[in-house]
Amino acid sequence: MTAGYDGKPVVALDNFFLPERGHCLVTGSSGGGKTTLLYAIAGLLPVIEGKIIVDRVDIALLRENEMDYFRGVNIGMIFQTLQLMPSLNVMENLLLASYVVGMPPNREYLEHILNRLGIYEVRESLPRQLSRGQAQRVTIARAVLHYPKLIIADEPTSSLDDRNCESVISIIKDLAAETSAALMIATHDSRVKAHFSNIIHFEQTP
Repeated sequence: MTAGYDGKPVVALDNFFLPERGHCLVTGSSGGGKTTLLYAIAGLLPVIEGKIIVDRVDIALLRENEMDYFRGVNIGMIFQTLQLMPSLNVMENLLLASYVVGMPPNREYLEHILNRLGIYEVRESLPRQLSRGQAQRVTIARAVLHYPKLIIADEPTSSLDDRNCESVISIIKDLAAETSAALMIATHDSRVKAHFSNIIHFEQTP
């Protein structure tokens, strides 16, 4: 699979397979293609060559509206840009994620996730009232809300101290296990490596 911008290849990955409940860490310097790979897997960038198959579906063949629905149901995304609606509180932001894809919200599971992430008490807070760490945990909650087949995270620990780094990685891995999801994390944070044995490393090309 080759992906990039404006038809120019940025990242190439041959014959990669991540099984159900499998974990993978993508490392490398800035500009090496980590984020490009995640965006391609999430269907946010076109595939230049090859296939990306998620749950037996070649996402490169989906139309834009089909990809939007498929992503909302099957792929949980934790990106550096939090993308929370500023006028909605935490609970409303999470419920919106279900309404967008036409799925009835599972409030019992949602409350379980919020408690598991330690943010139940801020469920009625607006995004601007949250700390960076709390907002990030809201995006983690949103990522696992629909029992996704795949969770992808881009630099989820970049702004965290050591204690919170360990906590967030452990929580993401635990929630992936709860939902039987495969997990792929892209980072240049060396602290995360100890949690993964399956590692892909990208070097920035001149």
